[in-house]
This record gives sequence, structure tokens and C-alpha cells, in this order.
Amino acid sequence: MRPSGLKIASVLLLGIFAISFGSILVRLALAASGDRSLAFSLVMSAGRMGLAALLLLPSWRRPLASRRGLPYAMAAGASLALHFALWITSLSYTSVAASTALVTTNPVWVTLFGWLFFREAPSGLTLLGIAVALFGGLLIGLGDAQGGNGGTNPLLGDLLALLGAVAASLYFLLGREAQRRGLSILEYIRVAYTAAALLLLPLPYLFGGGYGGYPLAVYGYILLMALLPQLVGHTSFNWATRHIPPVLVTLAILFEPVGASLLAFLLFGELPGVQVLLGALVLLLGVGIAVVGGRR
Repeated sequence: MRPSGLKIASVLLLGIFAISFGSILVRLALAASGDRSLAFSLVMSAGRMGLAALLLLPSWRRPLASRRGLPYAMAAGASLALHFALWITSLSYTSVAASTALVTTNPVWVTLFGWLFFREAPSGLTLLGIAVALFGGLLIGLGDAQGGNGGTNPLLGDLLALLGAVAASLYFLLGREAQRRGLSILEYIRVAYTAAALLLLPLPYLFGGGYGGYPLAVYGYILLMALLPQLVGHTSFNWATRHIPPVLVTLAILFEPVGASLLAFLLFGELPGVQVLLGALVLLLGVGIAVVGGRR
């Protein structure tokens, strides 16, 4: 039975609230560690997923009800691992506002990949929205590069965030397919989160890092990443994709930059430049057009 619209909206609101803390917790962990290296970014990514998978260990006592969705869940986990590796690294180079705005272009990519892989042809309005959104992303990148807002290499950070959005879009689409093929939400997330953790955990060592020697606050922030943005936020959105189109779920995620940027201003005094704000508005407009076109 399909849940009521009120229940779906409530779960989406809970997810939005939880993920709004994601980039803020990353920035706090970066400040506490004093380490902006790629290795530490991977420590945060792997730690977040590893702790989330660890907290789901008791659920493995029950066997999977169906194995048809297992390959999709594992592929979704691989996409999620790539998403976090790219996105969290982007925050070492660019501002919270730019990173969160670019990484939430998911509706554009979900629509595009739905067309390419699932024969869900987009309308002309959807294609217009994609073009507008990409132009907004370009404005953000140029504004960041000129303004020097909150990052050491804004263009690189913006590119990483955009690629993170592509990976996240595959994650949501594959998650929908896994649940369509018989996996419950708990079965799906335990497979996907564990697969992501297993892929991410060795990476810090490959880049000269490790998991020890950081201030205690860093581990606290990583634990909060696992609890809030991951187990509450992502699981809420994954549950919603079972009941409504993924493009509508990713539209809800567009509210993340609003909350994240407000928190960034309150905590870090980070106020985006005019061109970055304009680019974000154009990007959101384009995504909105793409979503409306996708529903026709």
C-alpha cells in the first residue's frame, strides 16, 4: 500500500533537515583536524559509511527476502562511495554554498540517466531545464573563482562537487531499481551502505593517510555524519524513491543548500558572493524547469 502524501512529505522534510548538517559537519571536522588533504577527506567518507554500516550489523541476522535486487544495491553502494569521495573532497577546495548547490543538481542527472538507461524520454521542457541548470553551475564556478569564497581551488572543488552529483544520481536510480526487485528499505541500505564502506575504507591508506591520531572532536563529527545525514537523511530519501519518482525526491534535496548555507554563515561567517548567489538561483530555476518537464 502506498503511504499517504502527508507521510511521504514528512519523511522528506526529516531527510532535508538531516542532510543540511552534512557539509557543516565536514567543515567542522576539517577545522578540528587542521588537515585538508585528500587522505583526510577519504577518512571522513569512509568513517561515515563504515560507522553507518556498523550500526546496521544487527539487521544482517535476517536473510534477504529476494536476491534479484542485490546487484543493483551493490552498484548503488559503489556509486555512493564515489559520490562521497568526490563531494567531501570538494569541500576542501570550494565554499559550502557552491559545493552544496552543485552537488544537488541531482534532478537534472536523474532525468538524463532515466532517458539513457531506462527509456524514460525527457520532454523539451526538461532539456531546457538541464541547459539552464548547467548555466547556473557555470556562474557559480566563475563567481567562486573570482571571489575566493571559502576554498583554495574553487574551480577544482566545483568540478568535484558536480561529478559527485552525477554519482549520487546513479545511486538513487539504482536504489529505486533494487527496491523494485524485492528488497525492503532495510535490506537495501544494509547492502548499499556496506558496499560503499568496503570500497572506501582502504582508500585513505592508498593516499598516505590513516584513521588514527586525530583530535577526539573529529571522530565525534564523523559519528554525527553517520547518524544524521546518512542513517536519517539518506535512508529517508531512499525510502521515498520506493513510493514516488526519484526526480521528485532529488527535487526535495534542493532545499539542502538553503539550510547548509545558512548554517555556514552562522558558524563560519561565510557569505557567498553576488555571482555565486545569482548562479545558485539560476541553477535552482533550471532544476525546477527540468522537474516540471519530467512530470509531463
